[in-house]
Amino acid sequence: MKNKLHIVVIGGGFAGLNFVKRLYRNPFYDITVVDRNNYNYFTPLLYQVATSFLEPSSISYPFRRLFRQKNVAFRMAAVNDVDTAGKKLHLGDGSELTYDILVFAAGSKTNFFGNENIRRHSFSLKGIDDALFLRNELLKNLEKASLETDPEERRRMLTVVIAGGGPTGVEVAGMLAETKKYILGNDYPTLAKAPVNIHVIDGAPALLAPMSAKTHVAAFKALNKLGVHVKLNTQVRDFRNGSVELSDGTAIEAGTLIWAAGVVANSFNGIAPESIGRGKRMITDAFNKVKGYADIFAIGDISIQFTDDRYPAGHPQVAQPAIQQGKTLAKNLLRLAKGKPMQPFRYFDRGDMAIIGRQFAVADLFRHKLHLGGLAGLLGWLFIHVISLVNYNNKIKTLYNWAVAYATRDQALRLIFRPGNRENRG
Repeated sequence: MKNKLHIVVIGGGFAGLNFVKRLYRNPFYDITVVDRNNYNYFTPLLYQVATSFLEPSSISYPFRRLFRQKNVAFRMAAVNDVDTAGKKLHLGDGSELTYDILVFAAGSKTNFFGNENIRRHSFSLKGIDDALFLRNELLKNLEKASLETDPEERRRMLTVVIAGGGPTGVEVAGMLAETKKYILGNDYPTLAKAPVNIHVIDGAPALLAPMSAKTHVAAFKALNKLGVHVKLNTQVRDFRNGSVELSDGTAIEAGTLIWAAGVVANSFNGIAPESIGRGKRMITDAFNKVKGYADIFAIGDISIQFTDDRYPAGHPQVAQPAIQQGKTLAKNLLRLAKGKPMQPFRYFDRGDMAIIGRQFAVADLFRHKLHLGGLAGLLGWLFIHVISLVNYNNKIKTLYNWAVAYATRDQALRLIFRPGNRENRG
């Protein structure tokens, strides 16, 4: 067809990729995806890259390979601002990109709640770069601790505080506890009897707060069994001079603070302030159209809808709403192209799940009507995560790495790479 409309999608995560996949080779629209990375990655498994149980290529795949022969263009660039009147984007490389329809699927970033000390000195987990940086720093810290002769300083270096008791915090704690139990003494004989302390701090009265009461209890017991210290109804207030300061007035001397305590939507210059809601999310109608605009849509973490009566405060910022909104919007735009009316988005909650260590997982399925734990939870977690990976290459690599880790209680991925150490061949 001639005179196709041009759809520009900002972000290639769960929402953006599922939107684009439903428009492969369509006869109505030209599609361009803009992302600051040249690859898609599977966010729920970032913590396994950070803890050396998966390699980055197991959970990531290049966009250009994904879009090959799919009639989808790709631009690797950051978006500086949006000219909504001129229908164009100003990109970080100095170029411009025009659109007929703009879809924001840029997700969220870590929310440090304005605390500059925490932002500068803690570790977050929102991308592959974050995961690799944390992996390197954890391993470098172990190398230093293995040479430390002062027992108190060694104790501080081997203490990790995780702020946030959601899936990321709980899963990171479980993997670090597995490392402590099965790997540390073998790789670092001088640390075999050294005190390694892992703390999870959360302001809610239970771990994995959105999940069921059964899961709250099971997660707490599982972490306790692995030797993780859990402190609830408490917040991390600051991190200064190697001391994590808590809201109850106490402090934990720690070498590492991992921040998993909240997110805020990515924001873009050019979008009217009255279109922005809580958490900097763009306010959208039942069709994911951004308030105040006829040709701009938002899906996933960056969107907030108040039109679903089951979620009057907006949908949770997790993978499933993003995936479903991406699919629904694509179907709606195809319906529009065929002269049919759009259908409102309705979120179907398939459930939540988390894994703690190698052998224990919990799952609350179908709006908490079905609870799984133990082996059933573990098998369910494995199945859902494997089928959700974007490519067969990722699925095979991940299954292999998991099989090795499960059989040997180990992995050979604890490698420190220093990209800044390139030799100057001037």
